[in-house]
Amino acid sequence: MAERNLIYFVADVHLGLKMQDPEEREARFINFLKQLPVESMRALYLLGDIWDFWYEYRDVVPRSSARVVAQFIRLMDAGVEVWFCPGNHDIWTYSYFEELGMRRFEQPYHVTLDGKDFCLGHGDLLGGAPAGYAFMLKTFRCRPVQRLFSTLHPWLAYRFGLGWSNSSRRQHKDYVFPGEDAPIYRFALEESQRRHVDYFLFGHYHCDVDMTLPSGARFCILKDWIGGGTPHAVFNGVSFELHSPASPAE
Repeated sequence: MAERNLIYFVADVHLGLKMQDPEEREARFINFLKQLPVESMRALYLLGDIWDFWYEYRDVVPRSSARVVAQFIRLMDAGVEVWFCPGNHDIWTYSYFEELGMRRFEQPYHVTLDGKDFCLGHGDLLGGAPAGYAFMLKTFRCRPVQRLFSTLHPWLAYRFGLGWSNSSRRQHKDYVFPGEDAPIYRFALEESQRRHVDYFLFGHYHCDVDMTLPSGARFCILKDWIGGGTPHAVFNGVSFELHSPASPAE
């Protein structure tokens, strides 16, 4: 039996987002999951915003992207660990994924993989964020607000949630990463001064970033899936590689 040493990382697929071709994007993600080398794979880390909007009721879960969930189950049945960190778009996950066997973690999450120290997360709020955005996420995490939203009929709730999410994405201009001035970079810089980290890996910002901190740690942000390709990272126990949409490996 092959050694299970491969660990994959993905973020920001935004399933359900009505931009570009959402059906093609879902099919591309499913095909990516199908082609993962299960026999030599140990884990898959989902770093947030896999769905553009997600809300699960006590007894009802979304029917959208059921084939994606089926692929996660297939991986777990084959012995692959599937870990997920809620993003700002799929923040309302409660127990469904855990009941399937997935493992939830909150950012910043420190984990040692084959002797290398990783700091993982979606990336939003780390290092600070605009007051309005921070207040919005605090509101979304408020239990009374969640209970109030759950009183809406799923038909209405999902049309409201998806409509708001799609509108929010269209209003945002393409983000240009400001380098060392970025709050997420400053977070990583300060974190690397407090403890040893080999790799910082985040999503959220929809851009390729690969930098080296003064400590020698590698600071990376995964590209989103909206524009095409299969952006992901893979760690084989020795080396860590980023695969962007323009990567020859794609």
